[in-house]
Amino acid sequence: MAKITLEICVDDAAGIAAAFAGGADRIELCSALALGGLTPSAGLIALAAESPLPAMAMIRPRAGDFVWSAAEVRAMLAEIAAVRAAGLAGVVIGASLPDGRLDEAVLATLVQAAKGLDITLHRAIDLVPDVKEAMALCASLGIRRVLSSGGEQTAEAGMDRLAEMARSGVTVMPGGGVHAGNVAAFAKALSLHEIHASGSSPLPPPGLAQIAAFGFQPPGAKGTDVEKVRALRQALDAL
Repeated sequence: MAKITLEICVDDAAGIAAAFAGGADRIELCSALALGGLTPSAGLIALAAESPLPAMAMIRPRAGDFVWSAAEVRAMLAEIAAVRAAGLAGVVIGASLPDGRLDEAVLATLVQAAKGLDITLHRAIDLVPDVKEAMALCASLGIRRVLSSGGEQTAEAGMDRLAEMARSGVTVMPGGGVHAGNVAAFAKALSLHEIHASGSSPLPPPGLAQIAAFGFQPPGAKGTDVEKVRALRQALDAL
């Protein structure tokens, strides 16, 4: 079996370093992973540009849904331009209509802005009512990769839909609850080329009580765990 690409999502400098040390092939660069990932800061983009790993920058200007206003689309275009200028590998985009269908017009605008960069469609795909229609739209727009949990809380639970999506010819990258203990199940059920995980563990409590009391580190905060990333790499290499 050809090597399966391991993408690790990170939202800080320590995460970039841990993903590399653990054997990841690529990073998804975000801020605020606790919110599903938002656009990373200019400083984090600069750090990722120095990393040996190719980086896909999340383009998502706020938490919540993926129904974007005209002003938010302009913000995303500026973010894509910043990612291009920094020399990162690509962008992770998505746009929805209020009923969950993909927003073809906004996606076409973002894809055109990202021309020449690698493009992933994010988990806006998990909201669509008709996944076959959505995957056909991705193919027509030239989006080569889709990150998905198969419309379920975890990718393992959404395995059947992931398999259906893969028949579109667009690369489907499972993500959501992926760990070293279940990657073999994905390889068995899917023609697996890429997989996405956080490889995270809870962060230790802050040394100063005020950090938590003031909300500077929220309860349940997590960070990239180099050992979990390494275990994922080893599990994939053993397939």
